[in-house]
Amino acid sequence: MLSMSTNNSSYNDQGGADSAVEIGQETTPTSNSGAGFGLFSTDFKKNDDLKEMLENNKESLKLEAMKRIVGLIAKGKNASELFPAVVKNVASKNIELKKLVYVYLVRYAEEQQDLALLSISTFQRALKDPNQLIRASALRVLSSIRVPIIIPIMMLAIKEAASDMSPYVRKTSAHAIQKLYSLDPDQKEHLIEVIEKLLKDKSTLVAGSVVMAFEEVCPERIDLIHKNYRKLCNLLVDVEEWGQVVIISMLTRYARTQFTSPWREDGVFDENSERAFYESDEEKTRDDTEIKPYTMDPDHRLLLRNTKPLLQSRNTAVVMSVAQLYWHLAPRNEVSIVTKSLVRLLRSHREVQYIVLQNIATMSIQRKGMFEPYMKSFYVRSTDATHIKSLKLEILTNLANEANISTILREFQTYVKSQDKQFAAGTIQAIGRCATNISEVTDTCLNGLVLLLSNRDETVVAESVVVIKKLLQAQPSQHSDIIKHMAKLLDNITVSMARASILWLIGEYCERVPKIAPDVLRKMAKSFTSEEDIVKLQTVNLAAKLYLTNSKQTKLLTQYILNLGKYDQNYDIRDRTRFIRQLIVPNEKSGALSKYARRILLAPKPAPVLESAYKDRDRYQLGTLSHTINTKASGYLELSDWPAVAPDQSVRNVEVIEPVKEWAPSLGKTGKSKPAKSSDDKFYSDSGEEEEDEKGSGTSSSNDGSSSSSAGLSLCLCVPPPGPVLYLPETYSPSDLRHCVDIGFVKQLLFRVSGYLHVFRSVTVSYVVPFVPQEVKLQKEVSLLDLDDCELTDVKPWSVLSPSLLTDLEGLSLSNISTMQVSGPAFVPEKSHNLLHRMTGKGLAAQYQFTRQPCLYQPNMVSVQISLTNTSDHRLEQIHIGERSPAGLKIHCFNTIEFLEPDASVTVSMGIDFNDSTQAANFQLCTKEDQFSVSIQPAVGDLFLAVTMTEQDFRKEQGKLQGMNECSATITVTAENTSSQPLNRRVAAMANVGVVPSGQDNVHRFAGKTACSGAVLLVTVELRESSAAVITINTEKSVMGSMLLRDLKKSLAQA
Repeated sequence: MLSMSTNNSSYNDQGGADSAVEIGQETTPTSNSGAGFGLFSTDFKKNDDLKEMLENNKESLKLEAMKRIVGLIAKGKNASELFPAVVKNVASKNIELKKLVYVYLVRYAEEQQDLALLSISTFQRALKDPNQLIRASALRVLSSIRVPIIIPIMMLAIKEAASDMSPYVRKTSAHAIQKLYSLDPDQKEHLIEVIEKLLKDKSTLVAGSVVMAFEEVCPERIDLIHKNYRKLCNLLVDVEEWGQVVIISMLTRYARTQFTSPWREDGVFDENSERAFYESDEEKTRDDTEIKPYTMDPDHRLLLRNTKPLLQSRNTAVVMSVAQLYWHLAPRNEVSIVTKSLVRLLRSHREVQYIVLQNIATMSIQRKGMFEPYMKSFYVRSTDATHIKSLKLEILTNLANEANISTILREFQTYVKSQDKQFAAGTIQAIGRCATNISEVTDTCLNGLVLLLSNRDETVVAESVVVIKKLLQAQPSQHSDIIKHMAKLLDNITVSMARASILWLIGEYCERVPKIAPDVLRKMAKSFTSEEDIVKLQTVNLAAKLYLTNSKQTKLLTQYILNLGKYDQNYDIRDRTRFIRQLIVPNEKSGALSKYARRILLAPKPAPVLESAYKDRDRYQLGTLSHTINTKASGYLELSDWPAVAPDQSVRNVEVIEPVKEWAPSLGKTGKSKPAKSSDDKFYSDSGEEEEDEKGSGTSSSNDGSSSSSAGLSLCLCVPPPGPVLYLPETYSPSDLRHCVDIGFVKQLLFRVSGYLHVFRSVTVSYVVPFVPQEVKLQKEVSLLDLDDCELTDVKPWSVLSPSLLTDLEGLSLSNISTMQVSGPAFVPEKSHNLLHRMTGKGLAAQYQFTRQPCLYQPNMVSVQISLTNTSDHRLEQIHIGERSPAGLKIHCFNTIEFLEPDASVTVSMGIDFNDSTQAANFQLCTKEDQFSVSIQPAVGDLFLAVTMTEQDFRKEQGKLQGMNECSATITVTAENTSSQPLNRRVAAMANVGVVPSGQDNVHRFAGKTACSGAVLLVTVELRESSAAVITINTEKSVMGSMLLRDLKKSLAQA
C-alpha cells in the first residue's frame, strides 16, 4: 500500500496528471491519512492544473489548456466547472485561443448564464472584429445565452450579421434566428423580415441555413419563396449537402401548392404543346371542347431537372430527398429514374439500409415495376440484421407476381430454414400473403405450409397454423382434410396462438368434422385450467358452437367448461362465460337474444385480407421521421393536395432593374443626337426595332455606303468630356458586352478618345443606351481602341457624380490598367474521347476532343471538335444533333451533314455551355434512320480559357480572392517536375491556363478564366526544399478550384 501511494505521488509530480485529465480522471497527491489510493480520496481538487494553465500569462499554455478542455468536451466529459477560468480569456488577442474559448462558451453558455452575461460587452465588440470567424463565433455564443433580457441585443446582432460582407457570418445569423425564435416566439415578425432579406442572398453558403430558418419560423409563408424559387433551384447543386436536404424538402412542399398534378388520367401529357401561329377560330373552338393536354409548368420542370444530378450524390440523405421529391412531384413515367440510386444505397451502413428499405417498401406497393428488375438486390444475406431481413422480405412480397412467384417461393423455402426464428415466422406470413394475392399459387402455398406443420421448430409450426387458418377461410369446403390434420397436431403444439387458431378452425367448421370436434372439446376440458387465456376463450367458443350443432354429444361438456370459466381468475373469461351461458341455454331470464344464438355464433365470416404493413404509410411524406415511425411526429409538415387550377406563375418572375435611358449623342463628324428609347425597351434592342428607329429619324444609314461597318452600340457614362462615349462595332455581340456591364456597373472598361486612354473601375452607369450611329463615314473598320478619327459631340456634364469623384476619375493613370487578355492554349491534349462506338452506332463512330480555343459561336461556350467516321458499307444520311438533356442545355450544333460515304470521315465543331460545371452534356446523335444517346463529359481543366497578365496584376487579383476563395495543398513532387518546363507542361496539360511571368525561380504562376462566367482562376506552384511544393488556387468558383487542386496534386506527384 505504501509503495503504491509513493508511486501515485511521483506520478502526479512528474506531470502524469496531464494524461489522466485527458481521459477524464481526477488526480491529486495522496494524503498520508486515510486510504492510499489518491484516485478514491474525496478531498481532491479537480482539473487544478488546467485552471493554473488558463491563469498563466503565457499564451502557449493557455492554448494547450483550451485544446485539452475541448478534447474533454468531445469525449463527453463535463468541463463546466472550468467556465470562470475560461471566460476570463474571451478578450484574448490570440485568434486561435479566442476560437477555442468561443467553442467552449457555445457549449456551456446556457448552463452558466450569469457568468456568460458578464462578457456580453466583449461579444458585442467581437461582432465588429475584422476576422469573419470571430464575428460568427461571437454571434453563435450570444445566441446560445438563453436569457430573455438580452433578446433585443440578439435581435440587433442578427440584423447586423444578416448584412455582413462574409457569407459565413450571414450563415451564422440564419442559425441564430432559430435559436431566438425558440427563446421568444413573439419576435416572429421581426425575424421574418431578416429571413426575407437572407432569402435574397446569392451565396450557396447561406441558402441552406436560411431555408432551415424559414422552415422553423414561418413555413406557412410560401409568398417569401416566390421570388427566390428559381434562384434556389439553380443554386441547389452547389449548396452543401445538409442544405440540399432542407431545400429539397421545402421545395417539395412549395411545388405541391403551386403546380397542377402531373398524374392526371383524363388528359394527354404534352410538355411541348403550343398552338400554331396561324389558327382559325373554328379550330380554336374545337380544341377547347376536347380534352386539354397537360402541360408542365416550366418552373416545375426546372425543379425536376436541377435535382436529378443530385441522385449521384455521395450523401445518402440527399439521394433520399431527391427520390421522395420525384415520388411526390414527377410524372409517373419519370419516377423510375430514382430506382437505381436507391438500390445503390443498399450497399451502405445498416442504419441507412433500414431507412431506404422502408421507403422502398412503401413505393413498391404502388409501383411494383420500378424495382422488379433489381429483385436480386433484395435477397436476404446471412449477415443481415433481423429488421433488415424483414424489410427485404416485405419488398419481395410486394414485388411478387405471376411471372416471378416461382423464383420468390424458392427463395422463401430457404428462408424458412433460417435459425432466426422471428425471420422464419415472417417468411411464413409472406408465403400466406403471396397465396392470397396470386390465386394461381394458393394451393401450392397451402400444401407447403401443411408440410411445415411437421417441423420440429414450434415457432414455425405455430406461425404455419395461423397462416393456414387465414387461408382456409377463403376455401374451407375444399380443405377439410387439412382441418383434420391440424386437429391431430393439437396435442403436440404448445404455442398458445397456434392452439387457439386450431380451436377456432374446428369450431367454425365443426359441421365438416362432426366426429373430431367433440373429441377435441373433451381434451380441452381436461386441460382448461392450465391453458393460456386466449386458448380458454376459444375453448368456450368451441363449446358454444358444438352445443348449437351437436348438443347430444357435447351438452355435458359444455356445461362443465362453462362452470370452469365462471370462476376463472381472468374477468374476460368470466364475462364471456356468463354471456355464452345466457345466449345458448334458454331460461326464464333469457331475453329474445337467445333466439338468434345460431345466427350470432355461426354466422359466415369474411376471409381476412392479408395486407402489407406499409400500405397506409404513403399518407406521410417519404424520408420523414413520421414515415419511419408511422405516426405523426412533432414538427411534421403535411404535403398539400395538388391545386385544381395552378396559381399565377408570374409571382415567380423577378424584376430586372434596368438603367434609366434618356438620350445618347451620335458618334461621327456630322451626326446628330438621337432621343433614347423608353424605359420599357429591353437593354439590348432587337435589330428590327433599331431599323424602325432609323427610318423614323429620317437619316437612314442605308444611304451611306459604309453603314454596314459603322453600326454598333454606344455607351454613355456619367462623366464629362473627354470620355463620355464608347463605340462598339457591330461584330461585338451583347454577350461580349456583359463582361463590361454588370447590373449597372462598369467592372473594367478600356477605351481611347482623341489619343488618350482612360480606365474606369466600378463606375456607376446612369445612362446605357442602345444606339446606332447615323451618318458615320469611316474609311476603315472601326475597332474598340481605334477611334482617333471620330469626333465627339459636346456632352454636357451631369450632376450625378460628385466633383470629388470626377476628379478621381480624371486622375486615373495608366498604371491601373489591367493587361489580362485571353490567349491561345499553352497545351492542347491530343487524346480524343470515344463519343459513339461503331457497334453501338450501327457503323457510325464518333470521337470528341476539347480544342481549348475560344468558342467561335459564343464566348461563354466551350469549343468541342467531333470526328465522325462511317465504318459501315453503306452511306449514312442526315447526321445531326437531336434532343438534348438537361432541357435547358445550350449547344451550338454543327450543320446537318447530308451524307457520309463508307470509310469517309468528317470533322465538325460545336459549342457547349457547361455553365461552369463538370456535369455531362447529354444529347442525341441522329442519322436519318436512327438516334443514339451520347454524352460529353468535360474535365474541370477544359472549362477554362488561358489568359495572360503581368505579375503585378496577378498579385492584385490574388489579393481579391482570399479566404474562402482560396484552397491550397502541400505535396511531394517528383524530381523531373521540379524544373520549369516540365512543371509548366504538367499544369497546362491538366488545365487550360496561361503562364504568368514570375520574378522568382521557385514560384510558378498560371492564370485563366472560366469560359461561362469569366471568373478568374489563379494557380501558384511554389517549390520548396526536399521536393516539396505548395499548390495554391484562387477563384470564386470554389468547387472548380478544389477539383482542379485534386487533379494537380495527382499530376505533379506522378513521374
